[in-house]
Amino acid sequence: MITIAVDCMGGDYAPDEIVKGALWGAAEHRVKVLLIGQPSRIEALVAESPYRHVDYEVVEATEVIDMGETPASSIRKKKDASINVATRCVGEGRAQGVVAAGNTGAAMASAIFNMGRVKGIDRPAIAVHLPTVSRPFLVVDAGANADCLPEMLLQFARMGSIFYSAIHGVDNPRVGLLNIGEEPGKGNTFSVSGYKLLEEYDEINFVGNVEARHMYEQHAEVAVCDGFTGNIFLKTSEAVALLMLRMMKDAVNSGIRARAGGLLVKSALKSTIVKKVVDEETGGAILLGVKGLCVIAHGNSKAYAILNALGLAKQAIEQNVVEQMETKVLEGCM
Repeated sequence: MITIAVDCMGGDYAPDEIVKGALWGAAEHRVKVLLIGQPSRIEALVAESPYRHVDYEVVEATEVIDMGETPASSIRKKKDASINVATRCVGEGRAQGVVAAGNTGAAMASAIFNMGRVKGIDRPAIAVHLPTVSRPFLVVDAGANADCLPEMLLQFARMGSIFYSAIHGVDNPRVGLLNIGEEPGKGNTFSVSGYKLLEEYDEINFVGNVEARHMYEQHAEVAVCDGFTGNIFLKTSEAVALLMLRMMKDAVNSGIRARAGGLLVKSALKSTIVKKVVDEETGGAILLGVKGLCVIAHGNSKAYAILNALGLAKQAIEQNVVEQMETKVLEGCM
């Protein structure tokens, strides 16, 4: 059985919602969960859960890294922090993956420190799915590395291509460089240099520069960029999506006739648009480039998001994403 470590103490709604989601996920996805945190609080929540009979184990962690703490120093000072204990479980082979909803920087630093990097990868990157009318596209990097070298774009492209192919079954997915224009010479010096490296590398299906607006029109399956650009793109996309939903809701409530029509489309909106837009559906982001599966959920994740984060982790583990990453990235370096 697949075993996934869950940091129960990280996130805005920890440990209540995290434990609820972890137990729910264990039942739904048929995995074992290691519940990392304060045993007394976790066991009390387990006792109240309808899923208390799933396969779980409580692993004690005496410290917690708060959302506002500096990642690198906190990881070193708080060796018994819940995120450190969770990633150590993966590094030591007690679990195949970890799910964390706390401090993103701390999760990344802890994963690198306790699980190690894939050989050939300078810096791990955060990969996030975003929706289109059919299958989603992947943004790499979505915030792990604000400052990048052009060579890192090539590494992001290789990892993103391997991951997308494994998860979605798409052979040789199209990779685009997120940029301000489609022409090869567009962008700053960093983008132009990165373009040349991507263009010269034969083992990825590079389709050139892709503007942000074209990603939603499926011009590529994978968009690569520095973490600063990727994070702004991600958060802007989330904000616009939520704004559109709010405007639709206001329009539906604008009058009697509008409300009557709104009732007819309400269920359709919930089952399609809302599910594709709300980040709870995807569960979280994948940290690519570490020697273990790491899903970083949103800081405001509740039980349903954790359920889906476990589902994403299980899928990636079953598809041997980390093993493929290690093998194929190393082959590309030779």
